[in-house]
Amino acid sequence: MMTWILLSIAIVSEVAGTLSMRASEGLTRLPWLGATVVGYLVAFSLLAQVLKLGMPVGIAYGVWAAIGIAATAVLGHLIWDDPLTWTMALGIALIIGGVLLVETGNH
Repeated sequence: MMTWILLSIAIVSEVAGTLSMRASEGLTRLPWLGATVVGYLVAFSLLAQVLKLGMPVGIAYGVWAAIGIAATAVLGHLIWDDPLTWTMALGIALIIGGVLLVETGNH
């Protein structure tokens, strides 16, 4: 259970770091640059702990990637009106479905 909590926080941190990078306008706005660095440092530190606690890397990274892609795409659309088409949404759904297959195949 703790591994999933840590992984969830890592994903939120990575998404925040990525969105901060977008807000930094090419890493030129210092507060957003700081938020980017902190977001990624927290995310990768927590991912390292998740792996140390024994979660398989394929599961951890797959869940991270699927949720991270979906959250970043949706939030980018809501915050900056980035494109989010039905085709893109289908792609995100397929990624999430693939990760679920990997996860369920692990048991």
